[in-house]
Amino acid sequence: MPVLYQSSNSFQLKDLRRKLPVIKKVCPYLLKNGRDRFMEAGRVDFYIGLSLAVSSSLFIGASFILKKKGLLRLASKGSMRAGQGGYAYLKEWLWWAGLISMGVGEAANFAAYAFAPATLVTPLGALSVLVSAVLSSYFLNERLNVHGKMGCLLCLLGSTVMVVHAPQEEEVASLSAMAEKLKDPGFIVFAVCVVGSSLVLIFAVAPRFGQKNVLVYITICSIIGSLSVSCVKGLGIAIKELVAGTAVLRDPLFWCLLVCLALCVSIQISYLNKALDIFNTSIVTPIYYVFFTTSVIACSAILFKEWLRMSAGAVVGTISGFLTIVLGIFLLHAFKDITFSWESMPRYLRKGPRDLRWGPRPYAALPGQDSPAKAEVKPPLGGSVKSGSAT
Repeated sequence: MPVLYQSSNSFQLKDLRRKLPVIKKVCPYLLKNGRDRFMEAGRVDFYIGLSLAVSSSLFIGASFILKKKGLLRLASKGSMRAGQGGYAYLKEWLWWAGLISMGVGEAANFAAYAFAPATLVTPLGALSVLVSAVLSSYFLNERLNVHGKMGCLLCLLGSTVMVVHAPQEEEVASLSAMAEKLKDPGFIVFAVCVVGSSLVLIFAVAPRFGQKNVLVYITICSIIGSLSVSCVKGLGIAIKELVAGTAVLRDPLFWCLLVCLALCVSIQISYLNKALDIFNTSIVTPIYYVFFTTSVIACSAILFKEWLRMSAGAVVGTISGFLTIVLGIFLLHAFKDITFSWESMPRYLRKGPRDLRWGPRPYAALPGQDSPAKAEVKPPLGGSVKSGSAT
C-alpha cells in the first residue's frame, strides 16, 4: 500500500511538472483577463453615473423654467401669487410638470452616486444652473449678457476637465465595504468635527450673526451636506445590492444611513431657506455651491480615499476644473443684472469720455432699507437738514 501511494504521488508530481509551463503561460492571462474585466465593469459604471449626473442637471434645470412659467401664467390671470400666500399653482399643470421634472432629476442624481465617485457627481450639479440660465433666456425672455454667456462656457469647460480627470474606478462596491470605511479613524475625526462645529454654529453663532452674515447659514448647510452625500452614496450601493438579491434590509447600517440622511437633509433645507429668505439669491447660490462642493470633495477624499488612486496630473486637473466651474458660476450670478452685450462693447473700448453706466439702475436699496435719497443725514454744525441733502 505505501508503495502504491508513493507511486501514485510520484506520478502526480511528474504530471504537475509536465503541465507547469502551460500553467505559467495561462495564469498571467487569467489574472490579466480578470483584471481587465474588473476595470471594464468599473468603466461602465463610471459612464452610467456620468450619464445620470448630466441628465439630472438637465431635468433639474428645466424644472425651474417650468415652475416659473406656470407661476407667470397664474400671475397673468390675476390669481393670488405664491409669495402672497396663494396656492393656485396647485391647479397649474406647468407647475406640476416642473415638480415632476425636479423629482426625476433628484432621483437620477441619487442613482448617480451609486455608480460614479462623489468627486465627479457633486460638481456636475453646476450644469443645472447653466441649463436654467440658457433656457430662461429662450422661454422666459430673460436676457443673458456677455458675462452670463462666458460663465456658461466656463461651466462647460470646467465640467469637461473634471470628467476627463475624475477617478473611473469605485473602491466601495458593497455595504460591508462601506461599513469598514465608516470605521476609519480619519473619517470618525472628520464626522466629529462636522457635528461639533455644526452644533456650535446652530446654537451659538446663528442666533447672533445669522441675520447679518450670509456665511453662517451657508456653512451649516454645506458641512452637514457633506455627510448627507456620504449617506446617499451608501444607500445607493445598498440599493444596487438589493436589486442583485442581497438581503441588505436586515443590515442595521442601511437603516442608520437612512435616518442620518433624513436628519441631514431636513437641517440643510431649513437653513438654506433661511439664507434665501434673508439674502439675495445671486449671492447665496454661488457661495453655497462653492462651500457645499468643497465640503463634499473633502469628505469623499477622507472616506473613500479617491484621491490616492489618482495621479498628480489628474488631481491638478480635477482641482482646475472645479475652480473653472466656480469662476463660471460667479460670472453667471454676480453680473446678471448688468446691461452689457457684444454690440455695446466697441463703445466701451473707444477712447475719450464716454458713458460708463453699465445699466439703468447700477445701485438699488435692499428691501426694508431706506433709499439713499431718503436716508437721514446728520447736519453739520450751524446747518440744516433736508431730505437727502445737508446745507
